Amino acid sequence: MNTIRAGVVGPGSIGINHARIYSELPDCDLTAIFDANKAHADRVAARYGGKVCTTLEEFASIVDVASVATPTESHHEVGTYLLKQGKHLLIEKPIATNTAQALDLAATATAHNRILQIGHIERFNPGLEALEQQLANPRFLEVTRLSPYPNRSMDIGVVLDVMIHDLEILLHLVRSPVTSVDAVGIAVLSKGEDIANVRIRFENGCVANLTASRISRDKVRKIRIFQEDAYLSLNYQKQNGYILRLKNGTIKRERVKVIKGEPLQRELAAFVTCAREGLQPRVTGREAAAALDLAIRITKQIEEADPRKKATAV
Repeated sequence: MNTIRAGVVGPGSIGINHARIYSELPDCDLTAIFDANKAHADRVAARYGGKVCTTLEEFASIVDVASVATPTESHHEVGTYLLKQGKHLLIEKPIATNTAQALDLAATATAHNRILQIGHIERFNPGLEALEQQLANPRFLEVTRLSPYPNRSMDIGVVLDVMIHDLEILLHLVRSPVTSVDAVGIAVLSKGEDIANVRIRFENGCVANLTASRISRDKVRKIRIFQEDAYLSLNYQKQNGYILRLKNGTIKRERVKVIKGEPLQRELAAFVTCAREGLQPRVTGREAAAALDLAIRITKQIEEADPRKKATAV
């Protein structure tokens, strides 16, 4: 089996873990690091290996696959260049700054017969995989994602920063067109919203209520699903869950059997496999574009209701 040469563009708070995992994966070598901050790139390379490249052209010349973990506004430019150079890509979420850029990346990958996987990491959470096996026609979903202030991703609000994970999962689980969105959000420490709540209705009658905050003292990542025959609950962080079912007039609680593992390791291992074998990734560019489109719709609704903008207009 040929060894895959991997590289990371933007080994910051997220990308550095991509470098770590590539250096550990079997039949995969971390061969290149590229970052605008060369001193940081040097530190990452010293720790995990790989050549520190001074240009994106040099980087592209020595890798087969790459993770793009740069700020969102550069995803389209960097991703387009690397795809056209024949590289398979994993681009961190959100895929791009707007839907047009996202669809263009997907089209470029198709045109050059390259794998484009997007870093919606929760799709590789073992708990979600176990829960999906019990899923049948969800009717109502309650999703909560809370975290302390990250001091990163300040170019985007909490919807595009963290809620987008749950939006992508929601579209994947419900598989029905969105008919209405009712969103509220408040900026507390950032220019964009730091806490948001949205209720989404789907064509098939399913309803979802999502809350995301990045100014919480605690970390909470949970999804609760109500369907006709059961109630399912999953804690993403702890990778555990349970199911309540009505059997013979009595509510029975069943533990969801989960084989725990590191989601990012599973995500990158799957990406390398897709690149090597030409398989479709779990989260494609078009699926990520759909989640982005919904996130932007929510963000715009929040922005339009922002009292600060209304005050400025007056």
